[in-house]
Formats: sequence, C-alpha cells, structure tokens
Amino acid sequence: MTIFRWIIGVLALLMAVGAVLSLAINLGTDSPVWLDRARRFRRWTGLVALFWFNVEVWGRVLVTIIHWNRG
Repeated sequence: MTIFRWIIGVLALLMAVGAVLSLAINLGTDSPVWLDRARRFRRWTGLVALFWFNVEVWGRVLVTIIHWNRG
C-alpha cells in the first residue's frame, strides 16, 4: 500500500504543479488555452485524490471482511 500511496502522491503533485503553472502562464499571457489547461489539470488532481480515497476505504473494508472471524 505504501508504494501505491507514493505513486498517487507523485501523480497528484505533478497535476497540481501543472495546474498552478498553467494558471500562472494564463495570468501572464491572458491566453484562454492556458486557463483551459489549468482547469483540466485541477480536475485531474481531484480525480486522482478521489481515486486514492476510494482505494483506501474499500481496501480497509476488504481487509475487515477477510479477517472478520479471526480472533
């Protein structure tokens, strides 16, 4: 699970950096293309975060079900 968390963390960080840089470029050049890219990166960052949360929760549920009757 630790490797999964690192991979998700790095992906989320890259997406967030891409969103911030795209927004900065948009503010500097006033190009609507960069604003669209910033929004797209922001949405992908949220998607990665929700995917991580979903895997964490359902992973715990699965482990609990597997170990339910063990003392």
